[in-house]
Amino acid sequence: MGKNKSGSNEKKGNASKTAAEPSESKGKGSLKPATAVNVRHVLCEKHSRATEALEKIQGGQRFDKVAQEYSEDKAKAGGSLGWMTRGSMVGAFQDAAFALQPSTVDKPILSPLVKTNFGYHIIMIEGRR
Repeated sequence: MGKNKSGSNEKKGNASKTAAEPSESKGKGSLKPATAVNVRHVLCEKHSRATEALEKIQGGQRFDKVAQEYSEDKAKAGGSLGWMTRGSMVGAFQDAAFALQPSTVDKPILSPLVKTNFGYHIIMIEGRR
């Protein structure tokens, strides 16, 4: 496993599953290389608002419903950005998205909070190809 690009191997938040933890679900050992991911995210300018949204999702609320309530981007689509390819996303967002296992909005596998120049993101993916 090892360290991420920032040199840190700390886990942020207390999600039951995050990108920093290996997943034993669905019998998949390691992620297969992918060139695109089907991404959903919650984007908040303020860290406190992003943390509140993350806590709601971790508390069992559906990802798409929290995105509609909290996200400052793509809120009407439940946070869906659709299929995104490598190179079409900002660095930290892309790294987090491609590190995730696919999951569903009612049982999402989440990234820790990801900081970009747009704000703080909570990321999940629904598919890889």
